[in-house]
Amino acid sequence: MKVSARNVFKGSISAVLHGAVNAEVEVSLGGSDKLVAIVTMESVRTLGLTVGTDVVALVKAPWVMLMADGSDIRLSARNCLRGTVKSVEPGAVNAEVTLTLPGGTEVSSVVTREAVSELGLKPGVAATAVIKASNVILGVPA
Repeated sequence: MKVSARNVFKGSISAVLHGAVNAEVEVSLGGSDKLVAIVTMESVRTLGLTVGTDVVALVKAPWVMLMADGSDIRLSARNCLRGTVKSVEPGAVNAEVTLTLPGGTEVSSVVTREAVSELGLKPGVAATAVIKASNVILGVPA
Protein backbone atom coordinates (compact mmCIF):
# COMPACT_ATOMS: atom_id res chain seq x y z
CA MET A 1 0.00 0.00 0.00
CA LYS A 2 1.36 3.40 -0.98
CA VAL A 3 -0.17 6.48 0.66
CA SER A 4 0.70 10.15 0.89
CA ALA A 5 0.40 10.21 4.69
CA ARG A 6 3.82 10.66 6.30
CA ASN A 7 2.83 8.70 9.42
CA VAL A 8 1.88 5.09 8.79
CA PHE A 9 1.65 3.21 12.07
CA LYS A 10 1.25 -0.57 12.24
CA GLY A 11 -0.33 -1.95 15.37
CA SER A 12 -3.13 -3.97 16.85
CA ILE A 13 -6.35 -2.89 18.49
CA SER A 14 -6.11 -3.04 22.28
CA ALA A 15 -9.53 -1.55 23.13
CA VAL A 16 -12.79 -0.51 21.48
CA LEU A 17 -15.30 1.72 23.24
CA HIS A 18 -18.61 1.60 21.36
CA GLY A 19 -20.90 4.62 21.16
CA ALA A 20 -24.19 5.31 19.39
CA VAL A 21 -22.57 6.84 16.28
CA ASN A 22 -18.81 6.60 16.79
CA ALA A 23 -16.34 4.32 18.51
CA GLU A 24 -13.05 5.07 20.21
CA VAL A 25 -10.42 2.61 19.05
CA GLU A 26 -7.12 2.28 20.89
CA VAL A 27 -4.20 0.97 18.84
CA SER A 28 -1.07 -0.44 20.49
CA LEU A 29 1.97 0.49 18.44
CA GLY A 30 4.58 -1.44 20.39
CA GLY A 31 6.17 -0.85 23.75
CA SER A 32 3.96 1.51 25.69
CA ASP A 33 3.09 3.62 22.61
CA LYS A 34 -0.64 3.90 21.87
CA LEU A 35 -2.78 5.89 19.47
CA VAL A 36 -6.51 6.53 19.73
CA ALA A 37 -8.80 6.91 16.71
CA ILE A 38 -12.44 7.95 16.52
CA VAL A 39 -14.27 6.11 13.75
CA THR A 40 -17.91 5.57 12.88
CA MET A 41 -19.73 2.47 14.09
CA GLU A 42 -20.22 1.63 10.41
CA SER A 43 -16.42 1.54 10.03
CA VAL A 44 -16.15 -0.71 13.09
CA ARG A 45 -18.58 -3.14 11.44
CA THR A 46 -17.28 -3.03 7.86
CA LEU A 47 -13.59 -3.21 8.85
CA GLY A 48 -14.17 -5.81 11.58
CA LEU A 49 -12.44 -3.69 14.23
CA THR A 50 -12.18 -5.81 17.37
CA VAL A 51 -9.55 -6.24 20.06
CA GLY A 52 -6.56 -8.04 18.57
CA THR A 53 -7.21 -6.93 14.97
CA ASP A 54 -4.07 -5.78 13.15
CA VAL A 55 -4.53 -2.29 11.71
CA VAL A 56 -2.69 0.48 9.98
CA ALA A 57 -3.22 3.99 11.35
CA LEU A 58 -2.60 6.90 8.99
CA VAL A 59 -1.94 10.48 10.09
CA LYS A 60 -0.82 13.21 7.72
CA ALA A 61 2.18 15.13 9.10
CA PRO A 62 0.47 18.57 8.90
CA TRP A 63 -2.24 17.19 11.26
CA VAL A 64 0.39 16.63 13.96
CA MET A 65 0.88 19.64 16.24
CA LEU A 66 3.93 19.94 18.47
CA MET A 67 4.42 21.25 21.99
CA ALA A 68 7.59 21.75 23.98
CA ASP A 69 7.46 21.58 27.76
CA GLY A 70 3.68 21.10 27.77
CA SER A 71 3.43 18.89 30.84
CA ASP A 72 1.31 21.46 32.68
CA ILE A 73 -1.23 21.86 29.87
CA ARG A 74 -4.37 19.75 29.50
CA LEU A 75 -5.82 19.46 26.00
CA SER A 76 -8.96 18.01 24.47
CA ALA A 77 -6.85 16.20 21.86
CA ARG A 78 -6.93 12.49 22.68
CA ASN A 79 -3.36 11.77 21.59
CA CYS A 80 -0.59 13.64 23.42
CA LEU A 81 2.48 11.57 22.66
CA ARG A 82 5.61 12.59 24.57
CA GLY A 83 8.90 11.87 22.93
CA THR A 84 12.28 13.22 21.94
CA VAL A 85 13.15 15.13 18.76
CA LYS A 86 15.09 12.81 16.48
CA SER A 87 15.54 15.19 13.55
CA VAL A 88 14.55 18.55 12.09
CA GLU A 89 14.61 18.89 8.30
CA PRO A 90 14.17 22.58 7.40
CA GLY A 91 12.50 23.68 4.19
CA ALA A 92 11.92 27.12 2.70
CA VAL A 93 8.85 27.84 4.89
CA ASN A 94 8.14 24.67 6.88
CA ALA A 95 10.21 22.03 8.59
CA GLU A 96 9.62 18.33 9.11
CA VAL A 97 10.22 17.35 12.72
CA THR A 98 10.46 13.68 13.70
CA LEU A 99 9.96 12.56 17.30
CA THR A 100 10.85 9.17 18.74
CA LEU A 101 8.41 7.90 21.37
CA PRO A 102 9.55 5.78 24.36
CA GLY A 103 8.50 2.52 22.65
CA GLY A 104 10.47 3.40 19.50
CA THR A 105 7.59 4.61 17.32
CA GLU A 106 8.44 7.67 15.23
CA VAL A 107 5.99 10.51 14.58
CA SER A 108 6.56 13.16 11.92
CA SER A 109 5.08 16.64 11.91
CA VAL A 110 5.23 19.50 9.44
CA VAL A 111 5.34 22.87 11.19
CA THR A 112 6.61 26.31 10.28
CA ARG A 113 10.30 27.08 10.66
CA GLU A 114 9.21 29.87 12.99
CA ALA A 115 7.51 27.30 15.25
CA VAL A 116 10.68 25.18 15.30
CA SER A 117 12.64 28.24 16.45
CA GLU A 118 10.04 29.41 19.00
CA LEU A 119 9.73 25.93 20.53
CA GLY A 120 13.49 25.34 20.52
CA LEU A 121 13.08 22.07 18.64
CA LYS A 122 16.35 20.30 17.89
CA PRO A 123 17.59 16.73 18.23
CA GLY A 124 17.52 15.52 21.83
CA VAL A 125 14.87 18.00 23.02
CA ALA A 126 11.72 16.64 24.68
CA ALA A 127 8.51 17.43 22.79
CA THR A 128 4.93 16.25 22.56
CA ALA A 129 3.07 15.32 19.36
CA VAL A 130 -0.60 16.29 19.60
CA ILE A 131 -3.04 14.45 17.30
CA LYS A 132 -6.81 14.69 17.46
CA ALA A 133 -8.35 11.20 17.44
CA SER A 134 -10.64 12.23 14.57
CA ASN A 135 -7.51 12.81 12.43
CA VAL A 136 -6.45 9.15 12.70
CA ILE A 137 -7.58 6.99 9.77
CA LEU A 138 -7.65 3.22 10.31
CA GLY A 139 -7.24 0.53 7.68
CA VAL A 140 -7.08 -3.25 7.68
CA PRO A 141 -5.48 -5.68 5.22
CA ALA A 142 -7.82 -6.60 2.37
